[in-house]
Amino acid sequence: MLLSEQACKQVAQAIAEQEKRTDAELVTVLARQADDYRYVTLLWAALLSLLVPLVLAFTPVWLSPVEVLLAQWATLIVLAVLFRLAPLQRRLVPRRLQHWRATGLARRAFIEQGLHHTRGATGVLIFVSEAEHYVEILADAGIARHVDDSEWQRIVDAFIARVKAGQVAEGFVACIQACGDKLAEHVPATEQKNELPNHLVIL
Repeated sequence: MLLSEQACKQVAQAIAEQEKRTDAELVTVLARQADDYRYVTLLWAALLSLLVPLVLAFTPVWLSPVEVLLAQWATLIVLAVLFRLAPLQRRLVPRRLQHWRATGLARRAFIEQGLHHTRGATGVLIFVSEAEHYVEILADAGIARHVDDSEWQRIVDAFIARVKAGQVAEGFVACIQACGDKLAEHVPATEQKNELPNHLVIL
């Protein structure tokens, strides 16, 4: 698990406390990463292996075509394995692609967690993809008409800073509390309900 059992309980408790103040339904989702990006690292390995004949052409050792081909295959395999290491992978995968994949996973999670089916369209998703250092808050129509995206973005920026510092649990709790403040202000509680589970969903 990305978070300890105690940290998950703290997240669930924070959600329960904030939902007492608002009609909104909060759901938190934490993903290890949005994609394995295997195709990207394999593409890099393949492109670099194509350079092997060019490099060998400048060496004094003569190799047969079969030996050159074997050198290419060996290079491809070694680089494909090497590029799977997390520090190298993060450098090889474009940030735009990482955010695009994380964004897609966030929207899929919004649907899968049933946030689009809440009464009054009051679902709010706090989504984190740890590997991409990506945080997004998605609000259904009943909340979006009251709270501007710029207000969510300020909360997201603070959360991202904590995720980058490795403080994922603390970031979740602080983010939930900040969202609760916004929701209590714009969509205060008029009834006690709990349509969706409060526990942290880990993908």
